[in-house]
Amino acid sequence: MQVARLYDFGDIRVEQSARPEVGPTDMLVRVSACGICSGDIMPWYIRRKAPLVLGHEPVGVVEEIGAEVSEFRRGDRVFVHHHAPCFDCAACRRGEYVQCATWRATNITPGGMAEYFLVSAANQRDTLKLPDSVADADGVLVEPAACVVKSLRRSGLKRGESVLIIGLGIMGMMHVKLARHLGAGTVIGADLFERRANRARELGADFGLVVAGDDLVEQVREVTRGAMADVVIVGPGSSRAITTGIAAAGKGATVVQFTATPPDEEMLVKPHDLYFNETRLVPSYSCGPDDTREALDLVRNGVINARELVTHQFPLAQINQAYEQAQKPESLKVVVYFRA
Repeated sequence: MQVARLYDFGDIRVEQSARPEVGPTDMLVRVSACGICSGDIMPWYIRRKAPLVLGHEPVGVVEEIGAEVSEFRRGDRVFVHHHAPCFDCAACRRGEYVQCATWRATNITPGGMAEYFLVSAANQRDTLKLPDSVADADGVLVEPAACVVKSLRRSGLKRGESVLIIGLGIMGMMHVKLARHLGAGTVIGADLFERRANRARELGADFGLVVAGDDLVEQVREVTRGAMADVVIVGPGSSRAITTGIAAAGKGATVVQFTATPPDEEMLVKPHDLYFNETRLVPSYSCGPDDTREALDLVRNGVINARELVTHQFPLAQINQAYEQAQKPESLKVVVYFRA
């Protein structure tokens, strides 16, 4: 079978690899499509994992099942999350699935950018059957949408509250869509590129701010008439962006760090201001099985959909062009598809 293996950022090769052997508790999925994750185009983040077969937003069809698999049948269309928890440890009992040792150890073999991948018994615990109404291009949105579901849940966003979303790539646009769906009062999107700011308004934002230099905080002050934002979602993975997000937050607000920063990056904060403003700084990393199920419902009901969010599709043979496209500001979601 063919796989897309990354050796370094910008060095992706389509190679031949042996099809995984199916054990008694495993199932083999034939990939139909796989999305390119925002994390896969962050050089520092993806380089530390190389070499690897890319892809963790796949949908496909069950090709083969082991003798002990009972929940799935050959021919089922599925979304498979690349991590799944044990549901039994202390972290799982608290609903903190990403802190579960099993969640962190599980994966799909060899990855989603392959003609076939293996799903272990553990990963089958967060494998969802796709209804016929959900097309492949919509199905690849389940995992990223689940990350946004978790982010907004951790933000504590309440109906009528204002939300500022910094960074309007695919994840920022999903935040715009879901914040509006959840009943946010004022939805403010902000990005360096006017094209993205305009698109955010088309998708439901009340304001699409174009950031030039350090003027974001003043722009937010103007559109909120001095109140600032009740919830701030910081998309870019940098301490500077997080610091800006804190500065744009109102009294008693929550600031969500949505993306990891490089491991050696540090940030200077003023605890005095955090304390008296009662600002909450909350990280939101990946998603768990409760989030993927809610995300699938949102996709099924058309709240999140490929028509609005998928901008480019490529065959596996053009994987390098697909990753190059994913880095361009005119792109939102780029999907790699596989021929039957």
